[in-house]
Parts: sequence; C-alpha cells; structure tokens
Amino acid sequence: MPGDGQDQHRAGSSQHRCDGSLLAAASAAGGITLHDAATGAVKHALPGHADGANCLAWSAALQKTEDEGPRTDILATGGQDGCVRFWDAATGQQTAEAKLGTAWVEHLAWQVGRVIPDAPSSATNAERRIKDNPPYLFAAAGKKLVALKPDGSLAHPFPDAPKTISALAFSQPSTLNPQPRLATACFGHVVIWDAATFTAQKEFPYGNAIYALTWSPDGRWLVAGCHDNAVHLWAPAEDLELHMSGYETRLKELSFSPDSRWLATGGGRDVCVWDCAGAGPEGREPLQLPQTARTTALAFQNQHSLLATGDASGAFTLWAPTRKNPLVAEVKMPSAATKFAWNADDTLLAVGTEKGAVYVFKTA
Repeated sequence: MPGDGQDQHRAGSSQHRCDGSLLAAASAAGGITLHDAATGAVKHALPGHADGANCLAWSAALQKTEDEGPRTDILATGGQDGCVRFWDAATGQQTAEAKLGTAWVEHLAWQVGRVIPDAPSSATNAERRIKDNPPYLFAAAGKKLVALKPDGSLAHPFPDAPKTISALAFSQPSTLNPQPRLATACFGHVVIWDAATFTAQKEFPYGNAIYALTWSPDGRWLVAGCHDNAVHLWAPAEDLELHMSGYETRLKELSFSPDSRWLATGGGRDVCVWDCAGAGPEGREPLQLPQTARTTALAFQNQHSLLATGDASGAFTLWAPTRKNPLVAEVKMPSAATKFAWNADDTLLAVGTEKGAVYVFKTA
C-alpha cells in the first residue's frame, strides 16, 4: 500500500538508507527531508541547498557493530550552489561542507571505508579504523571530480575531464574484481579509476553523449546508456565491448539484477531485459515487458528477482522476468514514476513521481 505522499519532494532524488529505516527525498527548492520509511513520518527537515538539490547518497560505511556502539550513518547531498554537504542521520545536523566551485554538483557515489585487516576488533581500535581509513565520497561538478572525506576535507583531486561529467558509477570489490573501481563518463569518453589509489586503469572512447552508467553487481560489466538510442557494454577484464542499438529514444534507464545476469533497459515504450551470461547480450533477443507509454524509471530489487518499471502514463508495474508469466502487479498512479528506491531487504519500495509526490509501497 502507498504511504504518505509528499508533494514538496523532487521525484528524481530519493534514496533509502542502507538499512531501509530512513528515506531521504530532495526538494526542487533545495530542502531535504528524512522520513521514517515504514510510516512516512518526517524525522528531520534539512535546509539542504538554497538554489536546489540535485543528488544525494547514503553511506553506511561508518556503521559499527552492537559491541562497538551506535551507527553513524551519513547522508551526502549535492546542489546547484556547487556545494557538497554532509548530514548526521540521527540528529539531522550538518556535519561538514565542501565547495567544489560554481558548477552544479550532479553526481555522488560513496566508497566503502577501507579497514585495516590485522587491526584488533575492540571498540577503541574500531574507532581508529574508521578515523584512519574513512570512506570516500566521489563528487562530480562540471568537469571536476574529487574524492572527499566525511569531514568535508579533500582526499584527492582528479584531473579535469575533457567535457562535463555526465555519469558516475562505483563498483564495490567482488570475487571477479577485488579492487574498488569508479567509472566516469563525459561526451566521447569513459574512464575507469582504481578507487583506492585514484589512478586511471582504462579509458574507452565513445563517439556520443552518455547519460547513465551502471556496473553489474559482480563487477564484470560496465554499461552505458547513450544519446544515440543505444546501450554500450564493456567487460574491462576481458577486453570485450558490445553494442545494442535501435531503441526508440535516448537511453537513461538501466538496472542489473542482483545476480548480474539480467540487464533491464528503458529507451522506449517496452522494457528490454537482456541476458548477460556467458558471451553477453549482443546478438540475443531480449525479453520485452510491454508498457502503454515511454519508460520513465526501472529498478531491480537488491536481493531478489522482482523488477519495478514505470511509464509516462503513470503506470507502475512489478515483474518477475524469469517466470513464464512475468507480470506480478500493476498500479496506476496520478503521475509518472521517475525514481525507484528499494530498501535493503526489498520489503519497501519508494516511488518518486514527476509531480513531486513520494509513495512507499510494501512488497512483503
């Protein structure tokens, strides 16, 4: 059932805290609201960014165990004022700020905090591990990319990109790729960075604009949604590059299933779900999930196999793509979904709409 809609919220910027207990929503006017995800109650109203908020990102990297004390989650936000701000989720207080210049801060991505492997597990040493090995927040504004510490100080300035950075994607360490990696895109150019050493690993040319980037959860595939009505894939470790074109519109909607096998793409009315196993999706026929209007948003669950999709008519649909009859449920909303955010255990789904309302649906 839908929770309380908040008409002052900007649909394109909403995200569950990693444990799912809080939902952050950004206002087009610049304010940020933290809600109890289960009840919709407002926990904190943050001043945010005076000129408008563009993006937000939760970090649970400072979470401690029960023996080590309370969790200290941080919300980072980026605005049209060129600032990145850090907020304490428990108190709603701003804890730090970084000014990146005059360009809008449009992309944020957290790196998980690095932990010293042989450090003892006492509370004192847990504090030291957090202090000495903080997580980094990667932030992009115009051509500028920086790594920031949670106290707002600069950890590393990257070389300016050739053009405005249009997409950012972080890949956590995995069995296939033990190093954390950051991918950045601008017109005609994609770079993969080692997120621990801040060095460029690979660069890929692409002769058009890129609107979206995402990694498969296992780190095998880096996927771009492109201006030329196409999806482009790289498997960096295999020097493999694939291309699927022929979409109705430019590509902005991408999502991987948690097992990394299925890639859902928008770019038109019907959602295409591609099989990325083995040699990858190029040359294969995708599963097509029919909608009545152009796709506006989509997102696979974090742990399970359901896919949420939304279209321009206001229809919001849940699918199980691997089933013979994939349609699970459909809801007609007053306006189109523009953002989906699942909580960690997939029991709650937040839906932001183009009219500014945010709804929370229970899925279990």
